[in-house]
Amino acid sequence: MRILIAAAALLISTPALAQGAKVTSPIELAQRADDLKPGEWVWAPEIAPEGPVVVYVDLTRQLADVYRNGLRIGVTTVSTGKPGHETPTGIFKILQKDRWHHSSTYNNAPMYFQQRLTWDGVALHAGGLPGYPESHGCVHLPYEFAEELFGTTTMGGTIIVQGRAGAPIKLRAAGVLSPATGQGEGEDYRPLGSADWRWTPEVAPEGPVSIVISSSDRRMVVMRNGKEIGRSIVDLGGQHSATKLATLIVDGTGQFHWSVIPLPGHEGDGGHALDATLLERMRLPEEFERRLKPVLSAGMHVLVTPAPIRAETTGVPITVAAAKQ
Repeated sequence: MRILIAAAALLISTPALAQGAKVTSPIELAQRADDLKPGEWVWAPEIAPEGPVVVYVDLTRQLADVYRNGLRIGVTTVSTGKPGHETPTGIFKILQKDRWHHSSTYNNAPMYFQQRLTWDGVALHAGGLPGYPESHGCVHLPYEFAEELFGTTTMGGTIIVQGRAGAPIKLRAAGVLSPATGQGEGEDYRPLGSADWRWTPEVAPEGPVSIVISSSDRRMVVMRNGKEIGRSIVDLGGQHSATKLATLIVDGTGQFHWSVIPLPGHEGDGGHALDATLLERMRLPEEFERRLKPVLSAGMHVLVTPAPIRAETTGVPITVAAAKQ
């Protein structure tokens, strides 16, 4: 009995890795995030109390960064898919949230604070964190961090997964949107052909909107509820090699502004307005721009990437799934 009591006391007095740490300033957050051990995390929601949330999962670093209103409020270690069960990369929308979820595939295994990314089984949830990729495709999070994140995100929230598990070097963030069905399966690619633009909002009458702009292909693709509703040529007025993810925010006067999400590899852009000259120089067909404007709303995201969109130049397809509202 004394041995059991002593062991319990030792456990209580020893900080658990999964408890992580809570900080309240960007400087502290950056300092602690640079030296996280498996199972550790930092969380500082006070840095940005309100605004749209984006979660960036870096398979290469085995870390996830959480941004709200363009500012990083949390970082955690993760464990992603092991060889043969790799976690897919791309831009996803949260399809489902289930606080007490159990697997229907793996012997009723608990997957608490589940946030589903695809209908074929990929999700964020609390799970094991050995310090390397060991899941069957899901993104494992520390239990307490998974709980904090579950209470912070909303249905339709944006989750970005990039990198390559086991890569010897850090990869630059880049990605391409590809249409997907509600079940997470790729839809047929539809090139523009001889037309300058196409607008078919009836394909998805409602739901969260995301936009990707390929600077190499000079194309814009508009997605709503996981389906392509528009595609157009775009003139960026020059060459752009950097990858940028911007969030549309609304200030106190009701004016719209773009705020850059500082993806790993582009941290210097964090918290700054999206290059004004890029937006000023960007040109779309007049009629397409007129139809696009009504679907813009606070919290939507635009990815500007040098990666190609065209079917003949795109490599591994990237699935985008969006929740129904």
